[in-house]
Amino acid sequence: MRLLISGATAILMAVGSVTLAGVAQADADRTITSNSTGTHNGFFYSYWKDNGNVTMTLGAGGSYRVQWSGINNTVVGKGWNPGSSHTVNYSGTFSPNGNGYLALYGWTTNPLIEYYVVENFGSYNPSTGATRLGSVTTDGSTYDIYRTLRVNQPSIIGNATFYQYWSVRQQHRVGGTITTANHFNAWARLGLNLGTHNYQILATEGYQSSGSSSITVSEGSTPTEPTQPTTSPPNPGGAACKVTNAVNAWNTGLTDNITIANTGTSAVNGWSLRFTLAPGQTITSGWSASYSPSSGQVTATNAGYNADLPPGGSTTIGFQANHNGNSAGPTGFTLNGAACS
Repeated sequence: MRLLISGATAILMAVGSVTLAGVAQADADRTITSNSTGTHNGFFYSYWKDNGNVTMTLGAGGSYRVQWSGINNTVVGKGWNPGSSHTVNYSGTFSPNGNGYLALYGWTTNPLIEYYVVENFGSYNPSTGATRLGSVTTDGSTYDIYRTLRVNQPSIIGNATFYQYWSVRQQHRVGGTITTANHFNAWARLGLNLGTHNYQILATEGYQSSGSSSITVSEGSTPTEPTQPTTSPPNPGGAACKVTNAVNAWNTGLTDNITIANTGTSAVNGWSLRFTLAPGQTITSGWSASYSPSSGQVTATNAGYNADLPPGGSTTIGFQANHNGNSAGPTGFTLNGAACS
């Protein structure tokens, strides 16, 4: 009798275990106060600060709350790992006291890129001092596009030198849809190429400030008819440029040294030079710039070699290419969207 009861009890416990195992259990709210990454309720999260008081509470689904004070810099949020060009929905509150950003934020490797789609910011516009490269109109507003260079600064691979790509929304908001692909495509058209995606979060960033936010992020549905972004070139603002190129050709190869001179009255920072190769030419190597693609209409970016071109300043870049008999130099030079003589 005792054996029968024990056997029945074991069977009931086993059935109970199977039933419980089949029920998805939501993670309880979790409070984080030190640097870490992980997953919570099906979302990736990242918490980073360099000092000060930052309290992040992970909530249901893609929600989180954060309060910060006495910090130099902090970035926290929830999202995905790896990131992608998907559609993102978010809502909540954002209350910085001083400088702070609310942005879709992420990293890629090869190349190492830190990127922001800034939806709102506090007392400081992150584009201050940067050269506007263009804009993209999507999701109910125009976003201005910038690129900045960080030298030996913290990154996902340790201290490194890398570019930051920025889309900064002109009409601030705290909630809506971000059609991420429209930003990525607009950046690519301006020669700002991403690499292999690492993490991507709807981030709250504070810099030498205090504040709080409460954000919920979710995966949005891809529109049946995707928003068609419009990308406008920058206003050169009186800036001008002159290009001189010297071609040295032989049999089926050539080299070309291109000198870029800023003949305007303001500095050109984070420059990109666009030109068109003659038919049948393909770049095989280059120096003092990064070149993409290798044929047709090519964009040469300074890629950290020459941070800016001051008024009256110049720099020389160059490449080697194969040709099939046409060794003519490139044509149609534009510097950050402004035509060069």
